Amino acid sequence: MLEEVGGFVREFLEASSERPVRIITHFDTDGITSAAILTKTLQRLDKKFSLKVVRGLDPETIMQEISRQPNEVLLFADLASGSLAHFQNLEEPIFILDHHEIDSTNLNENIKIINPLLTDNFEPNNCSGAGLCYLFSKAVSEDNVDLAKLAVIGMIGDRHEKNSSQINQMIIDDCDELETKKGLVMHPATRPLKRTLEYSTSPYIPGVTGNGQGAVELLREADIPMDKSLLDLTESEMSNLVTAVALRRADCEDAEDIVGKLFVLKFFDMAEDVREISTLINACSRLGKSDIAISYCLQNKRAKEQALELYTDYKQELVSGLKTAEKMDKISGKKFVILNAQDKIKDAIIGTICSMLSSSPNYEEGTVLIGMAYNEDKIKVSARIAGKGGRNLKELMEKTIIEFKMDHPDSMAEFGGHENAAGCLIEAEREEYFIEKLKKNLEVEVIRV
Repeated sequence: MLEEVGGFVREFLEASSERPVRIITHFDTDGITSAAILTKTLQRLDKKFSLKVVRGLDPETIMQEISRQPNEVLLFADLASGSLAHFQNLEEPIFILDHHEIDSTNLNENIKIINPLLTDNFEPNNCSGAGLCYLFSKAVSEDNVDLAKLAVIGMIGDRHEKNSSQINQMIIDDCDELETKKGLVMHPATRPLKRTLEYSTSPYIPGVTGNGQGAVELLREADIPMDKSLLDLTESEMSNLVTAVALRRADCEDAEDIVGKLFVLKFFDMAEDVREISTLINACSRLGKSDIAISYCLQNKRAKEQALELYTDYKQELVSGLKTAEKMDKISGKKFVILNAQDKIKDAIIGTICSMLSSSPNYEEGTVLIGMAYNEDKIKVSARIAGKGGRNLKELMEKTIIEFKMDHPDSMAEFGGHENAAGCLIEAEREEYFIEKLKKNLEVEVIRV
């Protein structure tokens, strides 16, 4: 894939030699770090550019961006692979760096794209959107190797830490300010454990998450001082902590599922937990402050202060949202649960709430969790799955939206995501109809399985 990236860069530099660049990127951590990598790269090239961060590529947004051609060169990062049908009639080339699922039959000569799924050998090339943007940046100039740290943050943010592909390993090797340690996969690994445990949402710990006294009791049981961090623990202390957490999650995954690598990176001249950095970036963006998130990635000190304030608000929102979700009446069936939060939980965090619940012991492995929350005149729908196996959520969302739009041809509903995490956006006025259509497909899937 590295050879293809080199050709991509040459075509991009030629197309943008006398025109400004327009970057369009996704609003999650992977997309934000992608934006930061591209921003720094274009700044170093002294190129004029603008940037737009989006929650998804709906037809209206796509048409708005396409209308900028031929005056600007469009560069999509961490999205657009699922929107190729909208780019069929372009007279000017567009450039895409993305790792999401793709229908290659929609490709043409004006769609310039790097996607690991288009390579002859996917596994060694598998990486996140930020990883692809780093490969792009490094191909522009070897001097951009310092941006590997942003690619690592994007990698962790997109849960690629267990993906030991050749590309991911190369990025990690390029990041000389990164340290790793085996231990309980919880963040931040650099702060006192009492607070880390109390605010832990991944993993979710019954009786401890959102419960300060529960965190104190767990540490006493494990015979660990309150002020120690994960990085401070001896092997014996780490073993005691893992055992104590595993006992509280006895109905959930095995202890091995909560043990892995801790990643610590020098950021703002301090040792910081990469998972914490990733979550902070995600929090800022989900609270509508993607500009602060990008500035934080570029290590702006004022942005760091603002980001930390937003992160505190976000953590409080999550704990509150989790408690609301646990008490909420749910639509339940065989291997599925629908949480229709309406206006009780913010749409920006409904997906995160579902992810948290999917790691709790309350749901059988393979259970599909669907969260729904109002977004003005629309409804944000997020799907997650408990445990490791089960249905393809992207296919489930796709099937539901196709059928939904067949009955409502005027609908602007869109879907996207991965096998284990997917979602869509629908009109609020069609809430009940969508739920019935979704239930029907969930029940059909159960029969098929």
